Amino acid sequence: MLTGRLDTMGALRHTPAGVPALEFRVAHVSTQIEAGLPRRVSVSMPCLAMGTPASAVSRLALGSGLRLEGFLAQRTAASSQVILHVTGASPEAA
Repeated sequence: MLTGRLDTMGALRHTPAGVPALEFRVAHVSTQIEAGLPRRVSVSMPCLAMGTPASAVSRLALGSGLRLEGFLAQRTAASSQVILHVTGASPEAA
């Protein structure tokens, strides 16, 4: 799970099979406890949504709060970059 604000969003596209696909970035800022001490965490996470989550995110305005569920994977087989593959998305005050 990741919460944050919709930072950037590409155009909604469709796969050859007609499945909606959307690439976007979510900006997450929070304070976490590590080794008993508070630590400020800030990250801009690249995301890929397919199907219903893609359609849901595409209707949101930039800056909107989001709650995302999904899994991490390499962007491509030859890349070490990580991307969040979104399996669930809902609006949230982040």
